[in-house]
Amino acid sequence: MTNCDLKRIAERIQGAERVAIFTHMRPDGDALGGAFALGAALDVLGIDNEICVESDVPSNLRFMEGIERVKKAPKKEYDLLIAVDCSDEARLGALFDEFLAAKRKGIDTANIDHHVSNTGFARYNYVRNCAANCMNISSLIEYLGVPFDKKIAEYLLVGLLTDSGNFSHDDVTEETLLLGAKLVKCGADIRYYNYRLFDCQPKARAALFARTMTGIRYYHDDRFAVITVTKKNMEECGADAGMTEGFVNFPLNVETVEVAASVLEVKKGQYKISLRSKEYADVNKIAGVYGGGGHVRAAGCMLFGDIEEVLDKLSFTVSQYLE
Repeated sequence: MTNCDLKRIAERIQGAERVAIFTHMRPDGDALGGAFALGAALDVLGIDNEICVESDVPSNLRFMEGIERVKKAPKKEYDLLIAVDCSDEARLGALFDEFLAAKRKGIDTANIDHHVSNTGFARYNYVRNCAANCMNISSLIEYLGVPFDKKIAEYLLVGLLTDSGNFSHDDVTEETLLLGAKLVKCGADIRYYNYRLFDCQPKARAALFARTMTGIRYYHDDRFAVITVTKKNMEECGADAGMTEGFVNFPLNVETVEVAASVLEVKKGQYKISLRSKEYADVNKIAGVYGGGGHVRAAGCMLFGDIEEVLDKLSFTVSQYLE
């Protein structure tokens, strides 16, 4: 992968007339926060832009201002396509074909990300491992010469809080905290966004959480913990997949656990795996065994088959990374 600097990407943006901003399927706060912040900066510059995500916005993020501008695919022609918070083309989901078509037409593509597993799939790639991709987007907006107003600060704060675990992850640095302080100075209400992202929950989520956590399974001398979220339980609780955000952190907080996994049933025979680790296990490598990826402490992948087969595969793979 060839990395270019953000200044070069900023110059290309400034020369664009219409920009499409893509992010990964089943977006989280860092993905949407970064896309919205960049879109708001382009609005200030008078550059026409669209924000596209192949899947519905998760229910836990629908409180964000401007959510109605998210489209499943671009409605207009564009001369620059920017992927944010996306480690590879496949994570774009249904937008993957649109990205390939843009490359075939000779339309410039840019990739701004923070995952160590990024494949460098665009013409212009800026990939820097940091607590949240919104840190990279923040720097890009500065290169664009756009001052942070309250709206941009709020979008960036959503991403920063989401991927830093409310400033609790081990990749949080002085830079992360200084950016948080800057965003608060610009008017972002950190109390409100902490509440919306980490504490506010509908009754259906509380019911699903209680039902899910009673079924925690432990492996390898209690160093690996797994929760399973089934479609049946979601339907009976009136919940959806977006409400499971953060579930995986509960088993990780068990004293003996080094690796925790949330196994979410997407459809019969298909499971979305979210992995977290506490001190030493590299879950990016674990996810990579199954074509996934992410970060050393947080990663994901898809597994297929019967649920017990999936758990057996996952348990065996995790065992190879437990000291």
